[in-house]
Amino acid sequence: MIGKYEKTILNSLLDKYEKSKSFTGGNKVNQRFFAKVAALFPKYADHANFEVFQVVNEAIDILARKGMITAKISKANVCSEITLNPEEIQQSYHYIGRIQKKEVNFAVLELLDKYKDRNDILQRFCQIQIERIQENRSIQFFGGDLQEFGNILRAVDLIFKVESETFVRDFSVRVFKDSKIFDHIRFKVVSLLYEYGDFPEKDQVLESLNIIKNPTYINFKGAGAISISRQRIDMNLFKGDIAISSSMLGDVDRIEITGKIVMTVENLTSFHTVEGKDAFLIYLGGFHNRIRREFIKKIHLQNPNAEFYHFGDIDAGGFHILEHLRKATGVEFKPYKMDLDTLKCYQNYSKSLTENDKERLKRFKDSEFAEVIDYMLENNCKLEQEAIQP
Repeated sequence: MIGKYEKTILNSLLDKYEKSKSFTGGNKVNQRFFAKVAALFPKYADHANFEVFQVVNEAIDILARKGMITAKISKANVCSEITLNPEEIQQSYHYIGRIQKKEVNFAVLELLDKYKDRNDILQRFCQIQIERIQENRSIQFFGGDLQEFGNILRAVDLIFKVESETFVRDFSVRVFKDSKIFDHIRFKVVSLLYEYGDFPEKDQVLESLNIIKNPTYINFKGAGAISISRQRIDMNLFKGDIAISSSMLGDVDRIEITGKIVMTVENLTSFHTVEGKDAFLIYLGGFHNRIRREFIKKIHLQNPNAEFYHFGDIDAGGFHILEHLRKATGVEFKPYKMDLDTLKCYQNYSKSLTENDKERLKRFKDSEFAEVIDYMLENNCKLEQEAIQP
């Protein structure tokens, strides 16, 4: 039976080999792959810990006698350095049961080739990973488990085919025939989608793609009336808002706008603060999902003369949500109180930009928000919607 110290020694040396130009064939001189024993095993140099000293020496002796390593040993039987024998690399892999990186890369490339044309996100992701493999760099979201990596790619593929709200566990059963598998890879799936997709907030990625923990509700109030299964509810008669669940959207016959405008509101506090006397207000819940988009499109279709506005944060996320809202609904929303004058008026309530904020803002510098973005970058500020008096 192979000891853990032998595995640690060979894995460390093979890691160095696999990261080298010798592995890729790009090196013109012979490279030497070595490790300091004291660095691998800090307790080895502790004279009070003779047991570790002894078992490490035994492991080094076994590997040296098998010809897989050479060792630099003093007269006091202290080993300072071990070196991988390049002529016995294949035996080293076999001895510890480690799959060669070339074989792993080949299997990963097969998976990438299988999924690269499934959707835009997978196309971008797979192409970049192919390039990373060619450059002998690490593969994103791959921890060595091929089955897990395949599950991640499968989830990113099939998540875009979900047309109605689906619970996380149900999605997992549908895709993997197991209610727990998706939960194990959810963080990596979300991270991949966020990095290679078009989502302003990471914690809203799944909801925007109809994968939910709880049913979505659409909150609305103000100048309008809604007919559900031929029962008309006049919102003008209420002071507050009402909500319908996603399952009721199909029962909505008509949404009549009796005021001048329709306004989506990004944050819940602001939604409750805004008066709905002349406006029909919809709580967007941060980044909009398909249910809220369908609701908006129905309003737009049935009220072609209504003007549409979006009230959101004066930051990169707010600009992104507005841009994506227009794109996803086909409705030409106008920004409400997301301009330079508003920012200056409430600047005492502003917050400093993070480095990520600055990078994201630069992507919108050629947009209609160029003036306010220049000011934000110059004055290191952003403004949350809750600070603005509607």
